[in-house]
Formats: sequence, C-alpha cells, structure tokens
Amino acid sequence: MNLEKTKELFQFIEDSPSCFHAIETIKKELEKEGFTELVESKCWNLEKGGKYYTTKNLSSIIAFKVPKDNLKGFNIVASHSDSPTFKIKENAQIEVQNKYVKLNTERYGGMICSTWFDRPLSIAGRILVRENNNIKTHLVNVDRDLLIIPNLAIHMNRQVNDGYKYNAQIDMLPLYGDNLGKDALMKTIAKEAGVNVESILSTDLFLYNRMRGTSVGENREYISSPKLDDLECAFTSLKAFINGKNENSASVYCVFDNEEVGSGTKQGADSTFLYDVLRRINLSLGNSEEDYYRLIASSFMVSADNAHAIHPNHTEKSDPTNKVFMNEGIVIKYNANQKYTTDGVSAAIFKSICDSVNVPYQTFANRSDIIGGSTLGNISNSHVSLNTIDIGLAQIAMHSTYETAGAKDVDYMIRAIEAFYNTSIVQNKDGNYSIN
Repeated sequence: MNLEKTKELFQFIEDSPSCFHAIETIKKELEKEGFTELVESKCWNLEKGGKYYTTKNLSSIIAFKVPKDNLKGFNIVASHSDSPTFKIKENAQIEVQNKYVKLNTERYGGMICSTWFDRPLSIAGRILVRENNNIKTHLVNVDRDLLIIPNLAIHMNRQVNDGYKYNAQIDMLPLYGDNLGKDALMKTIAKEAGVNVESILSTDLFLYNRMRGTSVGENREYISSPKLDDLECAFTSLKAFINGKNENSASVYCVFDNEEVGSGTKQGADSTFLYDVLRRINLSLGNSEEDYYRLIASSFMVSADNAHAIHPNHTEKSDPTNKVFMNEGIVIKYNANQKYTTDGVSAAIFKSICDSVNVPYQTFANRSDIIGGSTLGNISNSHVSLNTIDIGLAQIAMHSTYETAGAKDVDYMIRAIEAFYNTSIVQNKDGNYSIN
C-alpha cells in the first residue's frame, strides 16, 4: 500500500475543515498545475489544450482540460465537498446559569450524533464582510481546540447504553467557555479573519472534528479520519484528473456541495451548474448546439461517493451476495429503483477500464428490505443526460465524525480514475460504444 498517498489524503482533509476550505484547497492544487480561473459573470475565451476551473458559491468547483484535437466528448467525475455536521445559528451564544456559554446549532445532514461527543471541535466556514462599497468573502478556520459537546454522565442517564434518542436542541449544543466568553464568538471569528467585527454582515460557520487522520490495523491496512465521505473521493479523483491525459475528450472534474442535504441548491448536483459549464465549453470552442448534443452522446460520468463495507460486527446488515470489503477495490453501486445510476452499459464500460489497468472492483447492493440513500449521479442526470456509473470506496461508520476505510483503495481509485480520464468513449449508435 502507498502510505505516502494516505498521508497526502490526511493533509488534504486537515486543510479542508469546511466545504469552502475544501474548494480552496482544490483551487490551490489546480493553480500549481497551471489551471486558469474562469469567472461565471465574465466572458470565457477557451483555447485548445487549455486548463481551466470555475467555482460556484465557493463551495463547488468544476475544472476541465480542453483537448488539443477536436473535442469528441466529456469524461466527467463528480464527488461532493460537504459532510454531516452542525451549522452555527445566528445569535448563537447562550448563557447558562451565568457560568457557561454554549452555542446554538442545528444539524446539517444525517450524522451519527453519538460520535460528536467528548471530542475536540472547532469552527470553520466563511464570513461576508463589507469593504467600502463591496461585499467580500473571507474564509475562517479557528485552528485550535475550541469547543466540546459533553456527554451527560451515566449516573444521570442510566439508559444511555440501552438506546437513547438525542435531541438536537438539548443534547448536541457545544460548550464554548465560561462566562468570560460572553459576546466573544464574533470577536474571535473577526480576529481569525483579520477584519473588524463591525464589518461582518453574515456568516456560514460549521463545527468540525479536530482529530487528525491516522493509519490503524496490524499492518496499517485501514485509515481512519473525519470526512472520508466524501473527501476521499474528491482527493483521489483530483490526483487522477491532474495526471490524466486525453487528446480527444475533455476531462472534467466536479465537486458539488450540499449532497448531504439533497443537492437542491444553486451549487448542488441538482442545479444547472454542470449543464451550464458544458454548454459554455462547447460554445466557446465555436461549436453549434447540434455539436453539443453529439458530444453528450459520447460522454460519460463517474459519480464517486463512498460505499458501505460489510461491518465486522453486523454482517447481517449487508446483501447476502454482493459483499463489499475494504482494500478489495472500487465499489460499483447498483439499485433497481435508480438511487444509483449504474446500469448494464455504464458498468460494462467502467469494468473494461478497470480491467485495462488491473484495478479490482466489487459490487454493492442494499439488502432488499433496506432502503439506501441516493447520491450525485441520478440527481445530475436530470439536467445532463449521459451514461453514468455510481462508484465509491468501501468504508465503515459512514456519517460518523470519524470514519474508517481501506488504505489500499486510495491507490486503486487514483489508478482507475486516471485510466478513465485517459479513455475515449464514443457512441457508434445507442447501445454500441468504442472504447480507446
């Protein structure tokens, strides 16, 4: 296994305490590789052989490489930047008995609440600041152990180990400090951002787990970290995107926000963001609308979002014949009701690509009596209709604040996605494809 790649992954996650920081981290990597930023409100003048990226809401990004030869299609990989957490409400500080200060928060996404207790936490996100006649965004990360959500002692909650329903308004509020911390929150945020507190107009601030990623297991075969779902896929597909080369198809790298809450935002997979970018690429290269539809017919999307491995203590929760394990390769996800977009065509194409570089793959399906979640592929397909496969990397404890996955799978994913970016997929007619 490549321990250097896992160390890079841990650093990527540490540099990405919020969805905004994740996109900023990705931008820095792209700019080091010579990518040019495009602004949605400006004219795009693309050149063949050029490398570009654009952002939406500073929490989603689409990067792409224009081939030097005539464009024949788009090879797209999509992941997401957000993870379940707690958002800090407006007017957040709550005094308790004139002794404590806690923060008022609300749940973002479907987290496992119990995993947030008794861990060092902090705050990251963005603030909107008035600067003369402009409103500007500043990213904020209070880079120290700042908060904790304390458990109630078992002496006061004897039933806690018998099953306890956590109340988000009562149990999950973090302790910020003693009464000396009264009215200090926004001053701390302003200091971290290097602005005057009076200039702050609005905020999007979230809690994050301060624990760093680590390797575990007898042979360091597993990795544990916050936000593996889905920054592991964002990281591995970024590495593959940077390394990939294709003279015929445009390589496209997407990271969307708000997957954990349904994607129905201007920066989510259920927006027109991807559609708009693909259209603008086509138009900027001087192609017609008819050309765009031909290109889409020979395009392919990989929707990359982590998958459930068999849990060592709960094997009965998994499908009896589609058994997924960590460190055994890419997970191809199936669902008859199209919660995942994988079908015979997309699976055949992607399997052939994995086979070409000797990357193992396995298949996932939910038990027939358990309803699973959906992800990016089927949502984005409602706006851009193309062949799509849903894949991921196997992990356990999904939506815990500290998740576990396989160390070998990091390298498998990079190799498979790089091979995908290097492949040209052309539709000869419906159901018949050339793969080169």
